[in-house]
Amino acid sequence: MTQPTALGSLMLAFEGTTLPEDALARLRSAPSAGVTLFRSLNVETPGQVRELAASIQRAAGGSDARRGPALVAADQEGGQLLALGAGATPFAGAMALGAAGDPALAERVARAVGLECAAMGVNVVYGPVCDLATNPANPAIGIRSFGDDPTAVGALVAATVRGLQSSGVAAALKHFPGLGDVAADSHHALPVLEADVARLEGRELAPFRAGIGAGARVVMSAHLAVPGLTGDAALPATLSRAVMTGLLRDRLGFDRVSITDALDMGALGDGSGQGAAAAAALDAGIDLLLTAADPVARARIERGIAGAVADARSTDRVAALRAWLAGFEQPELGVVGCDDHRALARELATRSLTLVRDEDGLLPLRVRSGARLAAIQPRPTDQTPADTSASVAPGLASALRGRFERVDQFVVDHAPSRAAIAAAREAVRDHDAIVLGTTAAFIEPAQAALAEAILDLGRPTVTVSLRTPFDLAAYPAAGCHVAAYGILGPTLVGLAAALAGDAPFTGRLPAAIPGLYPTGHGLTALPA
Repeated sequence: MTQPTALGSLMLAFEGTTLPEDALARLRSAPSAGVTLFRSLNVETPGQVRELAASIQRAAGGSDARRGPALVAADQEGGQLLALGAGATPFAGAMALGAAGDPALAERVARAVGLECAAMGVNVVYGPVCDLATNPANPAIGIRSFGDDPTAVGALVAATVRGLQSSGVAAALKHFPGLGDVAADSHHALPVLEADVARLEGRELAPFRAGIGAGARVVMSAHLAVPGLTGDAALPATLSRAVMTGLLRDRLGFDRVSITDALDMGALGDGSGQGAAAAAALDAGIDLLLTAADPVARARIERGIAGAVADARSTDRVAALRAWLAGFEQPELGVVGCDDHRALARELATRSLTLVRDEDGLLPLRVRSGARLAAIQPRPTDQTPADTSASVAPGLASALRGRFERVDQFVVDHAPSRAAIAAAREAVRDHDAIVLGTTAAFIEPAQAALAEAILDLGRPTVTVSLRTPFDLAAYPAAGCHVAAYGILGPTLVGLAAALAGDAPFTGRLPAAIPGLYPTGHGLTALPA
């Protein structure tokens, strides 16, 4: 009997909103675990995604009771990373759930996300993010994290696993063993986490333990070095048997499917080494290899594992996952973006909003009839490859117009020039009040300079962190500050209502603002 080859470990990717001929041929000609879908490459509408997923299943041989479906995966995290496009319900992300602090709400949201994914034919979600938001300078995690407290994050991770998997979608805990406390983005370089087992047990591993305890079907590796475990500051955890077998399987007892993060990321080196990295990941004990859409890169990876026989334990784990997926019926497409889910997105947005400071007594924001309100925000930008923010139109002014009579919109670049800052300052100097949103002031000095210039005008100003709450530390002179955790429609509409005094502020900081406020801080303000 012919033994399965390591080619069956590949999660393929391709460019196209329909299944291209080369991908069709590849799915038919050689085994693979399945496909990862990416918003920029594969997504237009929910119906199109559903048909694309169905075509993948047909090409891969379809589903039957014995084998189960091929894996179709996506990064449908919510918040800044919405892999399945604008047709899906725009749920705020993990940090908003952390601010709401309610595992029951997290489970409800995750079930809704899972039902929408399943309706579109996606049966694996690369999430929840288990990384702790312990380093405000981390450019890649931010609001993708539930927060900085291991116990609180663990409870939300477990709830998210339960919600997703109750809908028949496998949850993939990421990024093992923890990518939160580094300052480099593994898409571009290899971060180093200085931690030994004792430190990991007390912090980074707690959310993973909670997710595994909740029954998570998949764990995704992190491309970062952990020399306290491996003795090598240049060895990615993805390629380390000490991490992916010794720690994950032997110490944490995880006996289900493991998968790499994308093999095209800069942390693993240049393209020529991708084949060797793939082979090393399999040797480390990983079951599945996440490839990018570049067919040249995939060929390198396939050459790197050519001739290798699949590990029987890996084959069994993937087979068990597929058999589990086969036990669920696909929901109707109408669940995607349905009224109940949009109401839930509004509930999450409202419950997450955090009033951090109101020393000026500005809230609720009262402006006389005919008064002018200025709304300033940076143009939404993908700040990391794990980001779909650039697809979102600037919406702060539009949301405020739902509550205030006259609102002028001012959109600046992500890193505004000195001239742009001066122009914005001059344009709003005579406005009766200003709402200034920032998305990266803690790590982007130009946004901090913009905030300082606007605050220096002395006009009634509410500053709003539209991404991580850490931005206040970059302009601490702000007297009135709100943490909103995102730029999606429900969040901005909820923000406008709360600023007007028509909705409550009940959220609490899920992560500390350096030098200013601890985790759990928040002022309660009920509707006026």
